[in-house]
Amino acid sequence: MTRSVSLCSPDELRTLFLFERLSPEQLAWLCREGRVESWDAGPVYAEGDPATCFFVLLDGTIVLSRRVGVDDVEVNRTSQRGVYSGAFQAYLGDRVPQVYNSSLRAVEPSRFFVLSADSFAGLMSDWFPMAVHLLEGLFLGSQVAKEAIGQRERLLALGSLSAGLTHELNNPAAAALRATAALRERVAGMRHKLGKIAGGLHPQEGLDALITLQDAAVEQVAAVKAVSLGPLEAADREDAVEDWLDEKGIADGWQLGPAFVQAGLDLDWLRRVEDTVGAPSLEGALRWLHYTVETELLMNEVEDSTTRISDLVGAAKQYSQLDRAPHRVVDVHELLDSTLLMLSGKIPAEVSVVREYDRSLPPVPAYPGELNQVWTNLIDNALSAMAGSGRLTVRTAVDHDNVLVEFGDTGPGVPDDIRDRIFEPFFTTKPVGEGTGLGLDISWRIVVNRHHGDLRVRSVPGDTRFRVLLPITTREPDPAAGAADPAAGEPAEPAGESAPADTGTAEGPAPAAG
Repeated sequence: MTRSVSLCSPDELRTLFLFERLSPEQLAWLCREGRVESWDAGPVYAEGDPATCFFVLLDGTIVLSRRVGVDDVEVNRTSQRGVYSGAFQAYLGDRVPQVYNSSLRAVEPSRFFVLSADSFAGLMSDWFPMAVHLLEGLFLGSQVAKEAIGQRERLLALGSLSAGLTHELNNPAAAALRATAALRERVAGMRHKLGKIAGGLHPQEGLDALITLQDAAVEQVAAVKAVSLGPLEAADREDAVEDWLDEKGIADGWQLGPAFVQAGLDLDWLRRVEDTVGAPSLEGALRWLHYTVETELLMNEVEDSTTRISDLVGAAKQYSQLDRAPHRVVDVHELLDSTLLMLSGKIPAEVSVVREYDRSLPPVPAYPGELNQVWTNLIDNALSAMAGSGRLTVRTAVDHDNVLVEFGDTGPGVPDDIRDRIFEPFFTTKPVGEGTGLGLDISWRIVVNRHHGDLRVRSVPGDTRFRVLLPITTREPDPAAGAADPAAGEPAEPAGESAPADTGTAEGPAPAAG
């Protein structure tokens, strides 16, 4: 790109709002230390390069852009004289990375007043020492506050998840304990009944037939394990079994009927038992089979409870990514399912969860633990918006060269007047004490800075969708991006519907992030 250097005029600098209150001596110093550069249309500096210069537009038109994934997203376009960008944080020294946080491009031949980063830092310290102290305190203080509150937000989320996980683990654990206690009683009853059978006068063929029936009952319990009867149907079958038992003179049939029905043993099966063992031995055989059925049902309950505990522990491990590489290729559905399971204790009964997964999605390179934090924040945000009832939809799909993960809720939506602010750090619509305003900011940094993706929102009343786009192609992880750390750097601008508003502007007295 062609550029030329010319002498600086103090009179021209005085016409810019940035320098209009400087003394003649200060303007003369600027002209000695700086220079005027004329640039043809094209790039002036690139995002990520060392920030060596402070630029002030004298005339022309410029565009400020930021990198989002593989795209350059235009942040600002202006022709206003006096707008500035570049190394405007040079006065902070090595306390912040001294690189350009955006890219600057001239869209037509333009002229700039250019000052080196070292000269600009010296100017600020010598001419405006109090202002420098105030700016340092504001900038560094906000970073410390963001980091501290971000850590608290993560701790609160961890505490909430831990409470939910404890609750979810307690239910199957208690069920397993109850089933084990009942199983101990049934086994003791079987021992006593076995003693009576062994001491009786049953012929060998009768015992063999009883054992055959017992095996058949066990197989029947296993066969109907996944079958669930409705309450009315189950009650009707229990009444029929109890009436039949009463007809046969078997006392307390109401104690035997529910277990037989739950095991799928109907009247035809009971008649087969009668035909096999005969009427005199019917009651003893049925009570023996009742012990067998109850024992199998209780063991199923123990198995289901312990399996639930194992699943929860596995989900917790998957969620936290213990013993996993921090950056690897992952199936987003595994991450989503583990997060939904971890949050199941927080999801009200009146909120239905709908999974619309495209199982053909390719795996994506990612930091799984950090993506789980994003899913947690977005699901929690949706649950809060729905206030206890509604529908949470988690959808996955392919969107060009990206994997799309979408979280939809049926809440009231995000008002237009705040939609551009929801990704700002500390901005929250929740009551005091219920939100820190960093959940969406952290999520945005993880998606955009760490994964080179995009996070945007579409919202109308009754249909709000947070859309996460993750590149399918493998890129080298960026350990310096620090997106999971709310104190790390300024965010880039995402493209699309509604995304973080520009934290700086190339127009007016506010600095351009660059």
